[in-house]
Amino acid sequence: MNDPINPIATTLCRAWLLAGIFGFVAVPQAAAQHVCRPAVAITNAKLSEWQLPAMERKWTAVVSVDASRCAANSAGYFEVRFQRLIENGADFEFSEKFAWMTPSVKIGVDFWANEAVRRAWITDVSSCRCASTAMQDR
Repeated sequence: MNDPINPIATTLCRAWLLAGIFGFVAVPQAAAQHVCRPAVAITNAKLSEWQLPAMERKWTAVVSVDASRCAANSAGYFEVRFQRLIENGADFEFSEKFAWMTPSVKIGVDFWANEAVRRAWITDVSSCRCASTAMQDR
């Protein structure tokens, strides 16, 4: 014995399926058109000599920010990932979060006297409102 299929339920199911597919395809494309990120680069990185009494060293750098793609007065966050070397232990990677703004920011991280930075690189730069979008909204 076959159960009759409700044509209204079938039509509603198809409509919801099409709406879901359209939502997954159209929304990310529209959102992606209005996302900009500044160009962020580490420059002038230095590791100081150790200082008494704490026996710490300070890694400092200037981070240049080219936010020409962003709306005026934009700001945001970025992370710097570090590969730390230590005399009597395993190398270790960690991240520190900083705020960006144009044209540059000075950043610093403390290390112990027996530590050094093997490598530092920028990750996870937050997006900004695009300059072209800001002009269109006026």
